[in-house]
Amino acid sequence: MTETRWLTDTQQCAWRKFAALMTVVPATLDNQLQRDAGLTHFGYWVLAMLGEHPERALRMSELAARSNASPSRVSHVVARLEQQGWVRRQRACSDGRGNVAELTEAGYEKLVASAPGHVEKVRDLIFDGLSEAQVRQLDELCAAMLAHLDPEGNLTTAPPKRD
Repeated sequence: MTETRWLTDTQQCAWRKFAALMTVVPATLDNQLQRDAGLTHFGYWVLAMLGEHPERALRMSELAARSNASPSRVSHVVARLEQQGWVRRQRACSDGRGNVAELTEAGYEKLVASAPGHVEKVRDLIFDGLSEAQVRQLDELCAAMLAHLDPEGNLTTAPPKRD
């Protein structure tokens, strides 16, 4: 049996702060989006991933990859977004296998209307309390943790290129 590698005092302090952020930030973003837009944070994220794609449509498997979520979770969220008329699913035209989720015009309008409040909340929760140097440090820390968790680089984190 191996000996437990307990956290050092410094690690324990950092872990508790990180764990608090993992609890507070998603819940706060969820509350803001549900109150202001009738969306969950993950529902917004799925709309955003579709909205970033030039055709506003992605295969469900690609949407799951870009959302960093399981295909099952994405399928459930897309079904709820379909009920709202914000997304539609159809068979992939290229090979007839698999489904494509497509952002409807109403879904795009919902995304555009929801984005300002969401971005303001993200700024308020995360970036307004940090200097530019700290934002770069946060980016580096997140990149290092993601590289450790996902050495193959499957998680999608890069924002789309702006023209």
